[in-house]
Amino acid sequence: MFRKLTAEFIGTFWLIFIGSGSGILAATFPEIGIGIVGISFSAGIALMAMIYTIGGVSGGHMNPAVSVGLAVAGKFPASQVLPYALAQVAGAAAAAATLYLVASGKAGFVAGGFGANGYGDLSPGGYSLTAALVTEVVLMALFLFIILGSIHDRVPTGFAPISIGLSLTGINLVSIPITNTSLNPARSTALALFADTAALSQLWLFWFAPMLGAVIGTLVWKVIGEKD
Repeated sequence: MFRKLTAEFIGTFWLIFIGSGSGILAATFPEIGIGIVGISFSAGIALMAMIYTIGGVSGGHMNPAVSVGLAVAGKFPASQVLPYALAQVAGAAAAAATLYLVASGKAGFVAGGFGANGYGDLSPGGYSLTAALVTEVVLMALFLFIILGSIHDRVPTGFAPISIGLSLTGINLVSIPITNTSLNPARSTALALFADTAALSQLWLFWFAPMLGAVIGTLVWKVIGEKD
């Protein structure tokens, strides 16, 4: 278990440092940065690379909602969900702390939103609570559906990380303007800790919605994808 939890810690650290770090440090640098497209691909590539790296050790979840979804699907022991979630949140928090240390080294640094998730006034595009809830639930449900389909025996070995990573890229392209893209409670928690906003007061949504979406996506897959 130590190896698995350490792998999840490292994997989640990498995912947050690259995926969120690209938005915090490079999105608008110095005048023309990488923008939403660059951030989206950074997150997708980071996830793909780390699934290849630690998938054989821990499964490469890097997301408490993914662990819950896989447990509901019967592909992951329910007893390991909590330890995994703790390791994932710890890895994300370590990455956020490192990003804060790096970002604060620039003159005139202001934490601001620090890439945290939000709705209403904290949404990048000013989207409502309802819009944020629907977006996070629907996209997480589809993400779990894709994950379960990608790791199915019908899929050739080695292709799952590509499918999953590119899916996250597409998800980011759609949802960054709405919620800054959560789908990952560990990410949301870690960045909210360092944001100079009321992000912590909205954190409940970014635990509830991804978890609900993961369960819905898993149940849909069990009805559709598992049948011959």
